[in-house]
Amino acid sequence: MTEKSIRSFGLLAASLFATALAGPAALADSAGITLSEGDKFGEKSGEELYASVCAACHMDQGQGATGAGNYPALAGNENLAAGSYPVYVVLHGFKNMPAVGQMMSDEQVAAVVNYVRTHFGNDYQDAVKPEDVAASR
Repeated sequence: MTEKSIRSFGLLAASLFATALAGPAALADSAGITLSEGDKFGEKSGEELYASVCAACHMDQGQGATGAGNYPALAGNENLAAGSYPVYVVLHGFKNMPAVGQMMSDEQVAAVVNYVRTHFGNDYQDAVKPEDVAASR
């Protein structure tokens, strides 16, 4: 190794180390999305959970996406009519969707399901309760 490549490697290592020390908050983007610490999501509201957990695949307006996988649109989705269906999918996963509900409390699962069921052109007003989520775990 040349002295120049050793110096470059040292700068890269120092940069990576400084980034790691900065913590999750420093890695958040300017849209206000934060990274949770540990094995549970820290966000409380359905809107916060959707933005931090769901929007990466289902997109910001619930329009869905196709590419490395198929992520169905949540906008105008009739499968959301029965609240038990999205609760089950969030808790247990389905096809490309991981079981992200295992990293949420019953209140958080209910909040994000209710958010999706009342936004993006959906108007399902029969709210899911944390007790419904607990029964589906």
